[in-house]
Amino acid sequence: MKYPLDLRRTVLLTLACALMHGGVALAAGKAAVGAGVVRAGAAKGAPAGTPDAQNDAGSADTAGSAPGLDANLDASGSVQGDVADLMQLIHDGGLTEMRTTYNGGYGASMFFHAQSMTYYVALFQEKHFWRVIRTSDQARAESIYTGFVRQTAQLADVEIRRTQLQAQKASIERVIGESQARAQRLQADIEVARAQEAKVADYQRQTQDETLALRDEKDKAQVQLRQLQQQVLQLQRQAEAGLPAR
Repeated sequence: MKYPLDLRRTVLLTLACALMHGGVALAAGKAAVGAGVVRAGAAKGAPAGTPDAQNDAGSADTAGSAPGLDANLDASGSVQGDVADLMQLIHDGGLTEMRTTYNGGYGASMFFHAQSMTYYVALFQEKHFWRVIRTSDQARAESIYTGFVRQTAQLADVEIRRTQLQAQKASIERVIGESQARAQRLQADIEVARAQEAKVADYQRQTQDETLALRDEKDKAQVQLRQLQQQVLQLQRQAEAGLPAR
């Protein structure tokens, strides 16, 4: 019976090791979750007066890399920091808009959260947040805002130039259309004038021909008149022959 007893001991030892390994893994998982909760709680509960360590290291890169109203979600679906906070505060009406500058479709804004004495400086395109920086230092917020304003001006240069070129192109096309319409009207006038000139030329030729014909007829009639006058004169002389002279 020694062999079956050793076998049972081996099986029990294996099961005990498996249970111990599972307990260690479960404890490690709980510890990791607890650490994440502690870190999240520390991030939310950090005092407003804490310097820019709360976001300066990460907000410039993580705050605004995903524009649009869904900026509070990154590619994996996890919540982003300052962009989501800013959008929530705007939605809740908890912010005071201190400054806003637009350049083309780009803009920069500086908001103030009075409850936490925190400034939010945002860069956006077509009202979709691009970058958001959070700080409790007013001077730093003003400096970041000034930099964002310069950036919007640089980014908008191409857009403004495109708008100007579109306007110039539209103006040129409008002038082309007006010129084409004017040319068509002039062409129509020229065709009318040419047709009328042809009619006038025909009328002139016809009138000239009629004039020449009338002149010939007049000359013939005048010759006939002189002949008749001479004939009348001769007949009158014959009729008065033998009569006393007057």
